[in-house]
Order: sequence, then structure tokens, then C-alpha cells
Amino acid sequence: MKGTAYEGAGSLRTVSVEPSAPAAGEVQIAVAYCGLCGTDLHIAHGNMDARVRTPLIFGHEASGTVAATGPGVTGFPAGAPVTVMPLLWDGTCAACLAGHQHICQNLTFVGIDSPGALQQRWNVPAAIVLPLPAGLDLRTAALVEPVAVAVHDVRRAELQIGDQVVVLGGGPIGVLIAVVARHAGARVVVAEIDATRRDLVAALGFDVLDPSDTGFAAEVERRTGGAGADVVFEVSGAAAAVRTATALAKVRGTIVVVAIHAAPREVDLQRVFWRELRLLGARVYQRSDFERAIELLDGGVIPAQELITGVVPLEGTADAMADLAAGRAMKILVDVAGQEQA
Repeated sequence: MKGTAYEGAGSLRTVSVEPSAPAAGEVQIAVAYCGLCGTDLHIAHGNMDARVRTPLIFGHEASGTVAATGPGVTGFPAGAPVTVMPLLWDGTCAACLAGHQHICQNLTFVGIDSPGALQQRWNVPAAIVLPLPAGLDLRTAALVEPVAVAVHDVRRAELQIGDQVVVLGGGPIGVLIAVVARHAGARVVVAEIDATRRDLVAALGFDVLDPSDTGFAAEVERRTGGAGADVVFEVSGAAAAVRTATALAKVRGTIVVVAIHAAPREVDLQRVFWRELRLLGARVYQRSDFERAIELLDGGVIPAQELITGVVPLEGTADAMADLAAGRAMKILVDVAGQEQA
């Protein structure tokens, strides 16, 4: 069996993996596809070396089928299509006891803190395996995890039908938030600096603005009758976007911080005070978000094929990372099973 491993110092390599039988309580998945995301890019660039143990087979946006089950596992017949919610919590910390297991204070993120999906056989606890509808294409199903992120972000915002939403950042998660918010009844504007991405987002039917344009904030104000946006999602991870977010929100508006910021950012707390703004963090997802993401993909709400801009073999993972880093792709899938190269 093959896999792709991060070996440290920014090095990726296709490796031979000796599969082991699933242990008690585990499901062995024959991985079909694994999506690549910004976190994977951070791993590949060595930015998470203080956290990951090398060599690490990473990846967490997976779809596949059940290959085998360990002792004590029922309900997962061989060949059944599945995905994985890659979160393991301890169940004993203050966050878990308060019902917030997804942000456990000792959270293990599978594919970062433990081996992930860029391998042809992957053993994971049955508790984090979710069944997929029989008719859902496994390519499409590889988007469940990022769609679940968007579902969680929109749910955190407590959107109301008719709300004016501004999404700062037109990358994969920003676009998915825009789609989920629009489906929930919001009016959505996406702000994106990159012209190629603006064209892609516009082709999905969204109004798209360039946030580097000096008239950007004025245009948002014009569209909202001078009030400002009901909800602003900060998805870009840029310092300038954090400053912009507070300027765009209406009185008692909501700002949802989605992006992972590598360093502390300046926030206009005077504006937060003056307009009684609500500033929220939104991290990962809960099981209900995963289940909703599966429903949205199965129902055709998510434009999966438009977002998947490339599929590469395991041996092409490093090149795919370079394309993502250069902004030449939206969402790239790794064909872990090698079915498209057969």
C-alpha cells in the first residue's frame, strides 16, 4: 500500500505503508479521495513542525469505503461508503463537560496529531466514521469536511433570512460559507483580492467585490442603505481584513472569525464598543454539522464540481501543494486509491 508522508523540513514523499488490521473499535477505510486544505499546506511548509510528529501521513478531508472492521464494531458493512469527522476528544476536560467536545482542551485532530487519510488503508475509531448516502459520488463526498466547517460557521452566526452577509476571502472555505449562507436565505457579497478567484465566485452567481478597491467599504454601505452588514465572515487570515471587518458590520452586527491567524491582530475595539458589535470565533464543527454537510452535498446544494479544480495521484501531492500555495487552484483532491489513473 502507498501513502504520502511529510518528513520534516518541508519535504513530502510517497512511501510504502504496511497496513495493519483494525483494532477493537476501529474501522479500516479504503480511502478513495482526500482533499487538500490550508492546514495541510502549513504542514507541508514546515510551519507546524512544533506540533506534528514526523514522518506524518497527513490529510483529513476523506471519502472512501469500509475495507474491514475490528472486534466489537457493527453497522459498517464491507464496501459501504463513509467519511470521517477527524476529531477525538478526551471527554473529561472543562470544555467537554460543558458539551463543547469539538473544541476539547486536549483535542486530537486526526491527520495532524495522528496519521491521516493520505494512505490507501486507514484505521480510525468507529465513533468518528459517518455513513454516506449510496448515491453520493465519492469525489463529491471528499468535500464533506470543508462543507461542515462552513455549516458550523454559518450556524455560529445565527443568520436570519434576508440578512446581508459579507464574506472576506473567496477561497474554498469562503465560497462554501457563501453557498451555505445563501441557501439559508442571506444576501451575500464575497470580497476577494485575486482576480481569477473573483471570476470563479462570480460564475457561481455571487456579487464579488475587490477589497483592495478604495470604494469597497462605501459599496457595502450603499448596498445596505448605510446600515452595514448584518454578518461579516473573516476567512482570509489577513490583518487588513480584520480591520475591515469591524468597519463593515452594522450596529449590533456580528463578525465571525473563521480564518486561522498565525499572529495576533489589531482589532478596532472602539468600533466594537461604539456599535455594540458581536465578535465570534468559529472552529471546526460538531457531528450535526457533518450530517448537515452530507445532506447539502447529496442534495446538490454545493457546487462540488465547480470547486474541485484538480485531481492528482498520491505521487502528485507535492505539486498540488505548490499549486495551492501559488493560488492556481481552488480545491485539489488526491486520488488515493489510484482509480482515475488506472
